[in-house]
Amino acid sequence: MASKRPTAAYVCSECGWTTAKWVGRCGECQQWGTVIEVAQQAASKRVKSMIPTSAAAPITQIVTQEAPRRPSGIGEFDRVLGGGVVPGAAILLSGEPGVGKSTLLLEVAARAASTGRRVLYASAEESPAQVRLRAERTGAMHDELFLASETDLGTIIGHIDSVEPELMIVDSVQTVSSSESDGAAGMPGQVREVAATLIRIAKERNLPMIIVGHVTKDGQVAGPRLLEHLVDVVCHFEGDRQTALRFVRALKNRFGPTDEVGCFEMTGDGIAEVPDPSGLFLSGGDPENGTCVGISMEGRRALPVEVQALTIGTSAPNPRRIVHGVDASRVAMVLAVLEKRAGITTSNCDVYVSTVGGVRFTEPAADLAIAVAVAGALGDWSVGKDVAAVGELSLAGQVRPVTQSAQRRSEAGRLGYGRVVDAESATVKEAIRSIRIQPRPRTLRAVTDEVDSPF
Repeated sequence: MASKRPTAAYVCSECGWTTAKWVGRCGECQQWGTVIEVAQQAASKRVKSMIPTSAAAPITQIVTQEAPRRPSGIGEFDRVLGGGVVPGAAILLSGEPGVGKSTLLLEVAARAASTGRRVLYASAEESPAQVRLRAERTGAMHDELFLASETDLGTIIGHIDSVEPELMIVDSVQTVSSSESDGAAGMPGQVREVAATLIRIAKERNLPMIIVGHVTKDGQVAGPRLLEHLVDVVCHFEGDRQTALRFVRALKNRFGPTDEVGCFEMTGDGIAEVPDPSGLFLSGGDPENGTCVGISMEGRRALPVEVQALTIGTSAPNPRRIVHGVDASRVAMVLAVLEKRAGITTSNCDVYVSTVGGVRFTEPAADLAIAVAVAGALGDWSVGKDVAAVGELSLAGQVRPVTQSAQRRSEAGRLGYGRVVDAESATVKEAIRSIRIQPRPRTLRAVTDEVDSPF
């Protein structure tokens, strides 16, 4: 009997959505021009039942043991992984182009090689000469670090057989192709086949493997969603290109917590870990009018963040609202609550709100710090050096408690903030009144430029 011919299917190259006929717009991610035709084999026959090799046992009789870990040599990266790299673990590291993924992994490879472990770095995007130049610049040279520039999956497996590494790094999964799957590298079918093969090799050989993944325009990992389900750990490397600070967050971790964050700083000599980033987001010196310190939570780590506000009177019908580092919609809500519940008028002013150091402070706990900063900018007063504000504002003007408030208070006390204004103040008006106000020395200016405030 002749075998069934492959049937045609159409797959979105961005998200992997499939359809039986061609359409111009993907029905899942709503992208135009991403649906292309691929060939797929006809459905296989029904799978027959097989005799299990081991009997199912009650869960209470299952013997457990803690997964062994080997430190990577970078404390902040080990913090995110839960203490170190687990043998046989498949780790996916994603991030924007140019954020420093390859630099971080080259440093991880060099630290592991310096301990005597053999490391294979397979770069499908750069030549070995390019990787060596970066290694010389960052001081990541070692004889146990092997480089390979390959885009074919079979050739990479051949390098694994010949080198026999104890740590494998693939940069990146979207640029590697397999002859077992149709389509170009980066297609959903190719990404699925390459990732499944690499993860199978990692499990069979007890080889820890770190895989770099590209991201789409909206920050999601490119390729099928199955990629994130296959791996054991999903980490995201993020940071603003205008600043040197970088964060590594664990979005999924089968061997540890998913709320840890590692802090790094990009320097001319590569990437350096920042064990205590407490002073990076403070301007220093005496507080000026329109500033307030809030306590942000980055995973399990509490960080003080200085919020700055500037108000300028205007006669324009639509005053400006310019923000950086905070959520624009929450700033608009805070301004509305201040005007309605606290009697602080901002509808006749341009309002500018920003954080120090380029950090993003977008959680609801930033509401009270933003409100205090705006009120100080309008009233031309500043809070004390030992005052921090943490709280979420409701539309009724009440200060609501936030998550991990005990840890925020503990970190504030360690950093010298003796007073934390939070949900103990019932309303935002009471919270602003309760802060010890230090009047700023008056300067010579026109009385018409002054903005009165009830505080």
